[in-house]
Amino acid sequence: MNDFSHPIVPLAREELPVDTVELARFMVGKCLVHDSAHGRLSGRIVETEAYPLGDSTNHAYRGLRPYNRALFRAPGHAYVRLVYGACYMINLSAEPEGMGAAVLLRAVEPLDGIPLMQARRPGAKLIDLTRGPGRLCAAFGIGPEADGADLCGRGALWLGRLSGGEPRVARIAATKRIGLSREMHAPLRFYELGSAFVSGPKRLLQPLLR
Repeated sequence: MNDFSHPIVPLAREELPVDTVELARFMVGKCLVHDSAHGRLSGRIVETEAYPLGDSTNHAYRGLRPYNRALFRAPGHAYVRLVYGACYMINLSAEPEGMGAAVLLRAVEPLDGIPLMQARRPGAKLIDLTRGPGRLCAAFGIGPEADGADLCGRGALWLGRLSGGEPRVARIAATKRIGLSREMHAPLRFYELGSAFVSGPKRLLQPLLR
């Protein structure tokens, strides 16, 4: 690990808030790492969305199904889903085991493995490599095989935090979620204030609360 330009320490499950909204806020500023067969890819998470219990847009809303089993696991498991038949998106399970809720990882700031990300997304500018959940998964090489992965375990895909020196502390804002047809009123989208890697139109980045 010391050979990488961005030393990252794994997150333990005990560090994760066992609450969907709190976990979504907590993950801004943390890191997603994929130690793939082609090399390490990492990025600093700059945008998330919460899909809490009782939210009709939560993929666990209608109960346990074969396709959403990962969302009912302990916090920190990956739920990877094909959306609109076009792209994969990665979520984290967020509530006590058996409950079913999600935190969507919407965007990261690329750190390690940028040439590999660019090879997977040819022609994309650096700022657009991982700006949006579908782009993120494409650049990181995250597909259905990652569904159910323990991101606090010892697998190839994991969560961490930057270490060494003075870690950058995220200034977090909250606003309405985007890309939905309902349940868009609550401030359940969290992002790093001022980050150029946050997805969506800038006019929608009007923080409703700190």
